[in-house]
Amino acid sequence: LRTTEENLLTHQERTKRFELAYTHTMYYLAQVYKNLGQNERSATYCHSTLQRQLKLKEFNPMEWALNAASLSQYYIIKGNYMEGRHCLSAATVVAGLAGEAPSEAAAQESETESEAREQLRQKRADIARCWIKYCLNLLQDAKKQLEDNIGELDTDRQEESKRARRQEEEEEEKGRKSAVLFGSEDTFDSIASLEEKVCCLCPLDFTEARAVFLVGQNYVTQAKEYFQMDGYVTDHVEILQDYSALFRALAFFEEDLERRCKMHKRRVDMLETICNDLNSRYYLMIRRQLMFELAEIYSEMMDLKLMLANRQSDTQSLDSHTVKKFNHLCSTSAKYFQMFLDSLCSPEGKVPEHLEEEVLRPALVARFRVARLYGRIISSPASDQLENLNKSLDNYKYVVQYCESHPEATATVETELELSREMSRCRRPPYPVPSNRSPPSAAPTDTAPRHTRRKAPAPRMSTSPLKNVEACRTPSLRRRGEEGDGATAPPAAGRAQRVNHKYRK
Repeated sequence: LRTTEENLLTHQERTKRFELAYTHTMYYLAQVYKNLGQNERSATYCHSTLQRQLKLKEFNPMEWALNAASLSQYYIIKGNYMEGRHCLSAATVVAGLAGEAPSEAAAQESETESEAREQLRQKRADIARCWIKYCLNLLQDAKKQLEDNIGELDTDRQEESKRARRQEEEEEEKGRKSAVLFGSEDTFDSIASLEEKVCCLCPLDFTEARAVFLVGQNYVTQAKEYFQMDGYVTDHVEILQDYSALFRALAFFEEDLERRCKMHKRRVDMLETICNDLNSRYYLMIRRQLMFELAEIYSEMMDLKLMLANRQSDTQSLDSHTVKKFNHLCSTSAKYFQMFLDSLCSPEGKVPEHLEEEVLRPALVARFRVARLYGRIISSPASDQLENLNKSLDNYKYVVQYCESHPEATATVETELELSREMSRCRRPPYPVPSNRSPPSAAPTDTAPRHTRRKAPAPRMSTSPLKNVEACRTPSLRRRGEEGDGATAPPAAGRAQRVNHKYRK
């Protein structure tokens, strides 16, 4: 039965009330399905709710934009980049309807203006960070699609994927026509225009990958303008870690090894100073993540230098500068892995007898990698070579002994444990120790059998390459609780917990 008030309403007003009630019902259904664990149905209702709010023009621009950006993260996790791009484009356009943030001078004169300026700048920076995740995950998925069994670009897969691209583009257009699109008369064209500037298909070569990278780099700059080091340490470091991951993903598509090395050097430049400047008392978890990543970067640069040296050795002997550069990269990688391990020790420097679950795999993999790195340093004096081999053997033995005393750890490092047992049984150096008069060799020779070879950033020069087990952070989406391979590093305190950094094989 209608109330007196409802009887006084016009048909148009009653229709609008009904539409709003229907929109709220869809919103509540989205929450219900989310709590029931039916994420796909929840996302569908969220998408429809946002579309109806935009059509009815009943929304707060910044709140709507943040909700759309958050929804994009679900689509990106599922690999639905077309829908993720649409949500982010709509979020960017609608956020612009909120107008410009008050000037700094106006913010100083009024507390209200100051609060409004802060909220607008922060929310726009949050949307920029969602764009970064979009670009990063698109590049990383393309890398997984195109890499071979040693982590390099598989040209056969690349050509096959290019042939299949036309079909993907047709399916994209078909999916676009059937999707629920955001937009009103005021925003539809702007959203479509922004979408055209960003690819939603996995890049297949360096040119396409670079276009995605540049979009991500632009949003890195926007996000850093608000989340500065002074006041937002955790957020600033997370953005730099994502920026580093963008460079790493782009380097995969680069064929020139020298240019690829320079990309990794950019990663070192942006992370190394911050890692050394942060106070371990307050940012221990973040420092551990940075130390592990820096160790991985130097290791990747070492592998690339090894490939260049291998090509050079075909035409001329290695010079002392090349050997010195290789040893520097190798030693620096080992140094950062050791810094990570030292951060796990007590204040007195005592190695823990029991490793916590969140650092178990990272710690054991770091030991394994240190052992392997010391075994690869090129030394002419027999005494130096012998010292490095003893350090290598000690770290291999640690992995074996820890797993023997803690059987539950075996499952987390099965492959590394197998190789460590093989290396620790060696009663002599795994390769000849050169005399003082002998010239440095191009590279040490590992003794692991060929069938154990796994993914590595670059092919080895040794005739029987040791398996390169990677244990690096894999950036995941913001607000993403996705499980990955390997153990997860302890999340940093505060806002850092929003991004789940992982160590993977």
